[in-house]
Amino acid sequence: MRNLKRVLLVVLILLFVLAILAFVLENQQPVSLLFLGWVGPQLPASLVTIAALLFGMLIGPLLGWLVGFTIRGRRRRLA
Repeated sequence: MRNLKRVLLVVLILLFVLAILAFVLENQQPVSLLFLGWVGPQLPASLVTIAALLFGMLIGPLLGWLVGFTIRGRRRRLA
């Protein structure tokens, strides 16, 4: 049973890697972003998308921690 779980995990990871590889290979057209007057360099669309995903994965937990921190601070002041 343990070997079956390992095999399924490996297959799932390989499918995930193949999906990412297909996404990167299919989105190679260059794009340039314009944000608040700043024009970014032309990069592949897949790189821009993955960078935005990673940025969101970093910012999301930080904002959640900050909101939780302020809520805990308010509860302490009320008690």
